[in-house]
Amino acid sequence: MVFQDTIVALATAPGSGAIAVIRLSGANALSLAANVFRSASGKDITKQKSHTLHLGYVEDEGKVYDQVLLSIFKGPNSYTGENVVEISCHGSAYIQQQIIQLLLRKGAKMAQAGEFTLRAFINGKLDLSQAEAVADLIASDNEASHQVAMQQMRGGFSNEIARLREELLNFASLIELELDFAEEDVEFADRTQFFELLNRIEFVLKRLIDSFAVGNVIKNGIPVAIVGEPNVGKSTLLNALLNEERAIVSDIAGTTRDTIEDELVISGIGFRFIDTAGIRETEDVVESIGIKKTFEKINQAQVVVYLVDSYQLSATDGEIARLKNEIGKIKNQFPLKPLIIIANKADKLTAEQSENILTDIEDVMLISAKENAGVERLKDKLLSFVNTGALHNNETIVTNSRHYDALIKALEEIQKVTFGLTSGVPADLIAIDIRQALYYFGEITGQVTNDELLGNIFANFCIGK
Repeated sequence: MVFQDTIVALATAPGSGAIAVIRLSGANALSLAANVFRSASGKDITKQKSHTLHLGYVEDEGKVYDQVLLSIFKGPNSYTGENVVEISCHGSAYIQQQIIQLLLRKGAKMAQAGEFTLRAFINGKLDLSQAEAVADLIASDNEASHQVAMQQMRGGFSNEIARLREELLNFASLIELELDFAEEDVEFADRTQFFELLNRIEFVLKRLIDSFAVGNVIKNGIPVAIVGEPNVGKSTLLNALLNEERAIVSDIAGTTRDTIEDELVISGIGFRFIDTAGIRETEDVVESIGIKKTFEKINQAQVVVYLVDSYQLSATDGEIARLKNEIGKIKNQFPLKPLIIIANKADKLTAEQSENILTDIEDVMLISAKENAGVERLKDKLLSFVNTGALHNNETIVTNSRHYDALIKALEEIQKVTFGLTSGVPADLIAIDIRQALYYFGEITGQVTNDELLGNIFANFCIGK
């Protein structure tokens, strides 16, 4: 793929600001910029060195558009591998559009979403997994997702896959060579070393595949449903967790008719809290719809926080037995979901009442959302459900579902190769499975691509990147 056009786009966020950056990339980027830029010192920017900065004016036919700083990055030592020019102008939305329209009139083309990074990939500046990490880095909104995106963009994941692919390719070459000498019945590939390599590849692939569970959590956050009967303090707890008045709080039961969602980052991990309608028998049509949505959200959540009124537990006979029955129903309906039992309004209890609740109900947590007591312990409990060991050890973590799918397919092919070797399958059939494994490795890094795949990946980028 060869790009003939010089593309232009706004590289900073749209809207007004202190400055805006307009980016050009292509063989004619320098000459096109020189056509609209007058250096304050009278220099010809087409003759200036790469990675230099120049003060001047964007002007055309006697009209001055803005005083700007112009940056020059000559290919191949640029982000895209082509000549790149960046114009830093004042952040007026009007000025931005005027300069972009001027460059379009002079022959530039408007960049498509992700086209700068696509050119970087095509020109060998990034492999495909690194290019995808650029989008993840832009979208990162917490420490963990930022750390994983940076690790991948620096090539940690790519390098691990590339090493495995290179070793497998060496053995594949020897197996293919054996096919050329099939009549002589010779073996060029040491089978013992080949078994060791296959076992090592299988171990690494399984580790990477397992890391996707953590990676998916880091990238998308953990949905947490806050459920319970009406008026037990679900909305108060949501407000306490977020440290703001996000949900309406009232003594009137059934105030929350719909779900309310918001996000909180705890120790670098994103949690998406969902405040749901109180679960109870009701003839109110609107409230019934809200309760139905509550069970839908429980089904979607990864963690369920079940809230009860601790004062009600202590003051009402048979309430603890009824609570245990309700907890049993939730566990039976959603057996695989972690369930945290929270006894709220602990500020109303005596020390003896608190002790009785802790004794009678297994793994219950006493808190007072109103007084913000025990909320930090709840955050620690939520964090315990995330295996952050790999993150803290700076191991490679897979966050991309396309990579996850390719890794699973590669593992299946490697297991076929291992089975073929142990079962005495002919070398030509083993070679087919090795080629397939190499194909899936290449899909990850972009050594195997097609226009549809690239279109799907880069369409998710912002324009200007």
